[in-house]
Amino acid sequence: MKAMVLKEICQIKVEGGAKPLELVDLPIPKPKPKQILIKVLACGVCRTELDQIEGRITPPRLPVIPGHQPVGIVEALGDKVTKFEIGDRVGAAWIYSSCGQCKFCQKGEENLCEQFKGTGCDADGGYAEYMVISEDFAYKIPQRFTDLTRAAPLMCSGVIGYRSLKLSGMEDGKTLGLYGFGAAHHLVIQMANFKFPNSKKFVLSRNPVERELAKKLGADWVGEIEDKTPQRLDCAIDTTPAWKPVVKALENLERGGRLVINLIRKEEIDKEFLLKLDYPKHLWLEKEIKTVANVTRKDAEEFLALATQMQIEPEIQEFKLEEANEALVELKSGRIRGAKVLRVQA
Repeated sequence: MKAMVLKEICQIKVEGGAKPLELVDLPIPKPKPKQILIKVLACGVCRTELDQIEGRITPPRLPVIPGHQPVGIVEALGDKVTKFEIGDRVGAAWIYSSCGQCKFCQKGEENLCEQFKGTGCDADGGYAEYMVISEDFAYKIPQRFTDLTRAAPLMCSGVIGYRSLKLSGMEDGKTLGLYGFGAAHHLVIQMANFKFPNSKKFVLSRNPVERELAKKLGADWVGEIEDKTPQRLDCAIDTTPAWKPVVKALENLERGGRLVINLIRKEEIDKEFLLKLDYPKHLWLEKEIKTVANVTRKDAEEFLALATQMQIEPEIQEFKLEEANEALVELKSGRIRGAKVLRVQA
């Protein structure tokens, strides 16, 4: 099979940089007991891959095949598989496995398990024509998504976006602020419009293309990261790699409001902006900051059920598997409208 492989940590440069991933030929993996072999048709491209490649999160082993938003067809079954049949439409998410025994797993908080493994990070993922995963960590794709390529962003952008919306404490009638409007938030606003029709949704982004998409998808107001929102925010979600939006979101937050940071790592480029934090202005009056850490299987199951109910429509930009480096460069440069997806096989 063909696969795009990360062999060493490096910096992605927008202009003239080395290509971080190498196209190689590898044996097709064989499923072990309770595992399924997925013929990968498409795989989403995520900012987490930038964090892996640039070393903000380090895979425990190299080389590794990235990609944690794969969708495809069940090609083969390992022994004792009972949940899937050959030919089923299936996807995998960021959670590749957890121990199942620790106090976090026992409470349904497997995202906090110390033995949590991430797809495409701790185990080979979907930037390849085939991959294996436990049947317990794979999900059937709703039939309404006839084009599996368009379903790929659901497996991370959708699932993690759903978890961040849950953690925000959002309710109908509250105001929601979205900082950044990439792959996750262009799905979050569709969820929010469906679940909270009487709420105001405000989008703040430095990117005019993202602001244009936000308007198209029903934002009540769009602005720059530095702007004051028309109303105080009861709930806010930040998906940007920078620190400035955190400070600005806290400034716009209502008394007792909550900011959720939906990102696995922040970059260091503007960390000094945190020195502008003013306690009474940004933090006092019971304002909260909460981070999103990974996802659970329940998040994926609940979100896919919601996606079946509503007319969620991922907006995608397609690349071929061998164009994965180009997709990553575009993501790094901020040239984003919706989600980027690798079409791996026809």
